[in-house]
Amino acid sequence: MRKSLIAVATLAALAAPQLAAAQDSGNWIVRVRATHLDSANTNDSVLKGTLAAVVAPGTVASINNKWLPELDISYFFTPNIAAELILTYPQSQDLSLSGVGKIGSFKHLPPTLTAQYHFTDLGALRPYVGAGVNYTNISDVKWDPAVAALSLNLKRNSYGLAAQVGADYALGGGWLLNVDVKKVQIKTDVLSAGTKVGTFKVDPLLVSVGVGMRF
Repeated sequence: MRKSLIAVATLAALAAPQLAAAQDSGNWIVRVRATHLDSANTNDSVLKGTLAAVVAPGTVASINNKWLPELDISYFFTPNIAAELILTYPQSQDLSLSGVGKIGSFKHLPPTLTAQYHFTDLGALRPYVGAGVNYTNISDVKWDPAVAALSLNLKRNSYGLAAQVGADYALGGGWLLNVDVKKVQIKTDVLSAGTKVGTFKVDPLLVSVGVGMRF
């Protein structure tokens, strides 16, 4: 009996790593992340000129930084090559002028698709790099009465590049811890009475932490 128990325990010990590896090697990963959006807040002369003429010379425009939820779906074509779709729901942002405060708001929905290379020779730690494209839809644009005379609007669609670096840490049973950093190009034309008068660039740095499941 004792020999049988020892044999069973030995087989279980030998099988455990293979079982854990199998659970951590599926083609799909779904992650949930908390992401901090840190906007570059760069802009050209429209926001230092047209708006400044109404408000004050040298005025700089910016949007607020914020935390947002993120859902990410990855599919592995090979153990090293994957594609990741990065999603959230429409995010509300305030548009402000330095020395003035909030002048309006808008919502943006920024799905991003990246191709990734995953390094698989570091055990439970699995770093990756990625590059891809971002599409951002801008909606629900609202302006405060202080700038109403300018008849301002924002172009509703933005396309740009995205770069990504991150790492998963396998906990076993398919569960993962994840850290991720992305730089995304997001910009929009600024319109006055239907005429383009400049460009506002958000170009955020997105820093994320989260958990995932591989299956």
